[in-house]
Amino acid sequence: MFNASRTLPQVAAEPRVEIRPLLRQVYMWMTLGLLLTTGVSIAVYNIPALLQLALNPAIFIAAIIGELVLVFALSLGIRRMSAGVATAGFFAYAGLNGFTLSLIFMGYELGSIFLAFGTTVILFFVMTMIGLTTKIDLMKYSTYFMMGLIGLVIAMVLNMFIGSGPLDYLISFAGVIIFTALTAYDTQKLHRMAADPTIQGQEATLLTKLSIIGALTLYLDFINLFLFILRLVGGGRD
Repeated sequence: MFNASRTLPQVAAEPRVEIRPLLRQVYMWMTLGLLLTTGVSIAVYNIPALLQLALNPAIFIAAIIGELVLVFALSLGIRRMSAGVATAGFFAYAGLNGFTLSLIFMGYELGSIFLAFGTTVILFFVMTMIGLTTKIDLMKYSTYFMMGLIGLVIAMVLNMFIGSGPLDYLISFAGVIIFTALTAYDTQKLHRMAADPTIQGQEATLLTKLSIIGALTLYLDFINLFLFILRLVGGGRD
């Protein structure tokens, strides 16, 4: 899964350490989304009837397609949606993602999952702080980030046919690097947007919708970072 939500407006305001209301909403929605994903994934794995649904190829593929539809709908149509629809769409995506991610409990030991999650939390926090405080303009590197994402997707598709172990390791390592950098990049972009006076003066409904799309962006960075770290540190179940 990749971050298709990259439609946030860019502004020229200098980054500040102050956490503005928009950012507080972003992190609130993101945290709630991650909690929902975690709760759903654990519930699906522990309820045999739900786990059988997740193991059904047709249902699993339908869930993946549903996730993609929701991500693109939110990314491209957020301004035309009501705040309620945007919020419902975000939580529907988080729930569907939990449904599909439930299968990682079958492929990896719990110790590996906890290690990957803990590492992700630490990396995400560090890169968030860098994004909030660095004086480096990360917006200048947006083209390189997009090229990295495209290259990562191409490599993953090729490796589906090649099945190369060393290439899979390189892909996982590259994925960790790319989404670690994207976390700082997206944080800085959101921070600058939150500091823009024209954004601060918007009505509550628009701020809610912007916070939802911002939360989706960081949520996707976190989930992708977690999955690539898990591929690196997680020895599959025997």
